[in-house]
Amino acid sequence: MIKSELVQIVAARNPHLYHRDVENIVNAVLDEITDALAAGNRVELRGFGAFSVKNRPSRSGRNPRTGDSVFVEEKWVPFFKTGKELRERLNPGMNGNDNGEDD
Repeated sequence: MIKSELVQIVAARNPHLYHRDVENIVNAVLDEITDALAAGNRVELRGFGAFSVKNRPSRSGRNPRTGDSVFVEEKWVPFFKTGKELRERLNPGMNGNDNGEDD
């Protein structure tokens, strides 16, 4: 699903709202999440998941084309951890202790 499809679905579920208003609302929500992450804050949407940023320290990497060693600078990357309700909906009937983290 892309953002325009999300706007169409939300607009269809809320016929009393103008399409442009729904688009503005979706953009506002995404902008607020982005601004919070850019400020280093965590954004939690209960039941859905939590967005945060993680630091990736500088390291030595390899250029896959030439095999040469290259320096990769430190960077901050977005991270998403699924909420319990989302995990349960994606994996019905599973009672595992998977916390949704990849690393």
